Amino acid sequence: MTNTSIESVADIVIPDTQLVRDVTEYIRDAESDLLFDHSRRVFLFGALQGRRRGLQPDLELLYVGAMFHDIGLTERYRDSQLRFEVDGANAAREFLLARGVDEADARKVWLGIALHTTPSVPEFLEPEIALVTAGVETDVLGIGRDDLSAEALAAVTAAHPRPDFKRQILQAFTDGNKHRPRSTFGNVNADVLEHYDPSFVRDDFVQIILDNGWPE
Repeated sequence: MTNTSIESVADIVIPDTQLVRDVTEYIRDAESDLLFDHSRRVFLFGALQGRRRGLQPDLELLYVGAMFHDIGLTERYRDSQLRFEVDGANAAREFLLARGVDEADARKVWLGIALHTTPSVPEFLEPEIALVTAGVETDVLGIGRDDLSAEALAAVTAAHPRPDFKRQILQAFTDGNKHRPRSTFGNVNADVLEHYDPSFVRDDFVQIILDNGWPE
């Protein structure tokens, strides 16, 4: 996809395309300041990590993946029993296909969102997939933070501040998952619910094997 640009942060260009403008408007309306600013940082940090790794993602697709990656945590998905990541992946795919993006590109975005809480897998896939996770890891976990320059970190957080971010994002993870605890099996969000939801009982992989219907 080709594009021209008019905005940049930390020397990362925000693609100036109709699709990007549509995504920004859609997510701005759908998400809180917390999730919107986090998602923009995920794009910027993902692109910065990609530059450091020598990857060349389609920035338009990376932007869509980053911006949609946490929409499954919002109020509109409070009745869903899917993994919140799959809710976000499905929403992004529908959004893209409705605007004429081809299935292969929509699939990349779907995978980037669906896998963003599955460590050690996305890094081996296409840059548009790998770098959503890289951006999330930098912003939420601090992984790779020290590999970026102080100037880049300052520019990104000046454009999209993170006041009380650690506490607030953990609250968002709790609120977005406590109604679907089984969806967190094998997922980092089981840790969140174990910390913050007194009613949560973690599924045990070993016990599932021992207790299933096979006689031996």
